Formats: sequence, C-alpha cells, structure tokens
Amino acid sequence: MTRVSREFGDTMQKEAVPAVSADVIFASSRFPNYKIGANNQIVDAKDDPKVLTMKEVVARETALLLEQQKRLSVRDLASKFEKGLAAAAKLSEEARLREAASLEKHVLLKKLRDALESLKGRVAGRNKDDVEEAIAMVEALAVQLTQREGELIQEKAEVKKLANFLKQASEDAKKLVDEERAFARAEIENARAAVQRVEEALQEQEQMSRASGKQDLEELMKEVQEARRIKMLHQPSKVMDMEHELRALRIQLAEKSKHSLLLQKELARSKRVEENLSHLYELDGAETLGSYLRIKPCSDIAPELSKCSIQWYRITSEGGKKELISGASKSVYAPEPFDVGRILQAEIMYDGQLIILTTTDAIDPAAGLGNYVEALVRKHDVEFNVVVTQMNGADHPSESIHVLHVGKMRMKLCKGKTTIAKEYYSSSMQLCGVRGGGNAAAQALFWQAKKGLSVVLAFESERDRNAAIMLARRFAFDCNIMLAGPEDRASLGT
Repeated sequence: MTRVSREFGDTMQKEAVPAVSADVIFASSRFPNYKIGANNQIVDAKDDPKVLTMKEVVARETALLLEQQKRLSVRDLASKFEKGLAAAAKLSEEARLREAASLEKHVLLKKLRDALESLKGRVAGRNKDDVEEAIAMVEALAVQLTQREGELIQEKAEVKKLANFLKQASEDAKKLVDEERAFARAEIENARAAVQRVEEALQEQEQMSRASGKQDLEELMKEVQEARRIKMLHQPSKVMDMEHELRALRIQLAEKSKHSLLLQKELARSKRVEENLSHLYELDGAETLGSYLRIKPCSDIAPELSKCSIQWYRITSEGGKKELISGASKSVYAPEPFDVGRILQAEIMYDGQLIILTTTDAIDPAAGLGNYVEALVRKHDVEFNVVVTQMNGADHPSESIHVLHVGKMRMKLCKGKTTIAKEYYSSSMQLCGVRGGGNAAAQALFWQAKKGLSVVLAFESERDRNAAIMLARRFAFDCNIMLAGPEDRASLGT
C-alpha cells in the first residue's frame, strides 16, 4: 500500500470532500482497531482476554442459574429469576443500541465511499490507486460489518429467547412463592387453633383441679396419717421388743421340750417296771441332728458295755421297717441327715440276753440347716476347713488344716497346694457320718473317695459337717449317683 504523502493533503481542495452529515451518531469516540490481512481482508484485533462477549456472558449466567436452582429456596429462586429478567432486558437494550450503532456505521461507510468515489474522479496517477485501495478497504469493512450484523441478529434472537424463558420462570417462581405463602398461612392458622384449644383445655383442667383440690387435700392428709401410723408400728424399739419376746418364747419352748422328753422317759421306765422288765440301760442325749446319743447304764447290776455287743438300727416311722447301720457298733452314735424323721434303735446283746433301746420320737432336723444348704447349692464350689483324723483306717497323727471342696461334679481334699484326693461322683464313692468316736462324732464324717482310699474328717462345727454331707449328696443326686455310707445302698433301694 502506498502511503499518502503530506503534500497530497495540501493539494486536495476542501470543497472536493463533502461534509459528513451532522445527524450521524458515532458509537464510540475512537476508530475501531482494524488490521489488513491477506488479499486486503480486514481482520479484528485480538480482544482482551478479560473482556467476554455478550453471548458468553448470557451462557455463563444461564448455567449458574440452572446450577443454583436446586439449592435455592423458593423466594431466593424468584429473586434470582427477577434479576436474570432484568439482565436480559438490559442485554436486549444493549443489542438494540448496537443495532442502531451498526446502522449508523453503514450510513457512515456509505458516505465515506461516496466521498472516495468523488475523489477518485478528481485525482490521477498514484493518488488514484491509493483512492481505489481505500475504496476496497471501505467495501471490505462494509462486508465485515454485515457479518457482524448477522451475528448481532442471532444474539438478539437468543437474548429474546432467554428473556422469555426467564420471564416464564419468574412467573412460575412467583406462583410457587404464593403457594408456599398460602400453605404457611394455613399452617400458622392451624397452629393458632391448636394453641387456643390447648389453652382452653388448660383452663378447664385448672377449674376442675380447683374444684377437686379440697377433696385431694383431705385424701392426702388421710394417707399421711396412715403412713405415720405404720411408721409408729415399725419403730426399731418396738421391733426389738418383739424380738426379745420371741427369743424368750423360744427358750421357754426348748425348756418345755426337755421337760416333755424327761416325762416321756419316766413314763417308758415306769411301763417297763410295771411289765417286770429289767431296766439296765437308757439313751442319753438330744434326739436331734447335730447332737449325739450315748448308751448309759442306769443300774448298778448293768454289765459293762465293753463286754456287750452293740448294733444301731434305723426304723421308719411309717412302716416300722428296720435298717442296719453298718459300722454303728459303739455306745455312742451321732445322727446324720439320713436319720432325720426316723426312730433310732440300739440292740445290746449280753450272755444271750437282748436289750433294746429306742428313741422316744423320730430325729428332728437342725434349725436353719435347710436354708443354709439351699444357699450353698447356688455356688459352684464350696470349701470347708477340716482335719484328717484317720486315713485308710489308721490314725493320722497330723492335725494340720485341710480344705474339703464340695463341687457340683466332684469332691477334692487339699492341703495348701497339694491335692490329697480328687474324685468325680461315682458308685464306688461313699459318704456318711462317723458311726462312733465319742463326743466328737457329731463333727466328723467318713469319706471313701475310691476303693483303697478312705479318710475320716473332723469339721469345725456340727453344722458344717451335716451341711457338707447334704450338699455332696445333693450334687451327686444331680449326677444320678446316690451317695451313702457302707452297705446303705441296698437298704435305700437304689
């Protein structure tokens, strides 16, 4: 392109270029930045990357609205749609202004081309070529402007469509807001009605409570008086007095029982005298579990017991069946739990003469022993402190403390950490009270753990000895084993 020299401007006549119409309105105060490309094509300069086109702005706003639609409330959504509607109207207005500016550009380009055509006829040579090149540039600019107008028309149609969409969405949002407001008003009215009903119910309840308040107060006073009366009846001092009275009654009952036993013995003695029977011996001792019975001579002519043959028997109180107590051949015998509820009989043989002594009544159980055993049954293993007095029929000289374990499945005898015997319940095991042994017989028992191993154990008290026997027999019975003394199994029918 040939540059127009400065002298050309001086040679041009001012009258040759017609003045631009005063009614032309320029869209901006500066000329657009154009560049001439190949084949004299006008190319737009690169836009600033920070400046977005109207189409991109509309697309971005639409995407943001659609993204936020789900997480906005109804009221916020309506507000957003109203803002979008306003933005669409603004974009429509900008499109209208751009359309007017484009029209003005067309007028300006036409006037510029007319001026260049007029100038072309007046110049010649190189200047004419320059003018023709300028005319070509103006025509290319007109073509470019026409293309931009087409894009503008398309953008205008899109903006109009978006405006219609936003308008419809705004109307829908307003409808939703109105519906939600109506629903909220209905809920508020229902809540107010419920509150009013509750208030009415409370007022009615308060009136009823005031009416029945005096009656409730009188009933409450009666209950308080009754509670005071019950409390006075259960004062500790009165309870202690009742306990003292019960203790005194027990003592009197025991004395009466002893006196009754003496009277029964005197009555039996008098009957024997009347029947001309020789009365040489009698049974001495309490006929109850936990004590012992002793054969006592009551005449000077009675033979010594060491020269007599003695055997103890059990007699059932119902059928009168006599059962031999194996090993009970001493003058002293301590009843065991099997003897409770049965009559004991001692037969004394001397020089072919048989003397029979029987208890006046069946053997009584020990007081509180049953409850004590029931409490021990709940335990898995019960321990008793014992002393081994005999082992395998021979006296045991040591008097050290051993521990007898009575468990649900087995019995065990230990000394410290050493185990002397540990056997499960079986048919070869035997357990019973010691049948003889003097005054300590009531605290000792005989235990045959297995064949070839038997011991005699002395307990701390008669209660522990009888509890150990009852507990072991209870656990053995749960294992389908009847635990008894020597030769007692046949007599028990097991």
